[in-house]
Amino acid sequence: MTTAFVSVFLFVHGLLHLPAWLAPAGRSEPFDPRHSWAFAAAGLPQVRALGRAAVALASATTVLCVIACAAAAVRSGGWTTAALTAAYVGLALKALWFNPWLSRGVLLDVDVIAGVLLAWPPSLY
Repeated sequence: MTTAFVSVFLFVHGLLHLPAWLAPAGRSEPFDPRHSWAFAAAGLPQVRALGRAAVALASATTVLCVIACAAAAVRSGGWTTAALTAAYVGLALKALWFNPWLSRGVLLDVDVIAGVLLAWPPSLY
């Protein structure tokens, strides 16, 4: 049961990254996934390459979460490495393109890191 929960959590969390960053920028979205506050604060222009970088990081996070999900489902020891890497990439993505709407995602990434570092749940180790 715990294995299934962790696997589904990683899968769903990973897949939520794609719609957030692939959504076209418009008036109804809570934030513009192509606008980086960090790059704007550094005086860099908001060029298309930054939007592509955000999509690339979101895609990498998704792939890593799916890998962690599959590895956890078969009780492979490599799921921890994939989950940690996905969480760190996700945090970098959310830090560079931060918006208050992404706060829950930040908390979920921190939860993944804490869970893996604290070896929780013990049945997966």
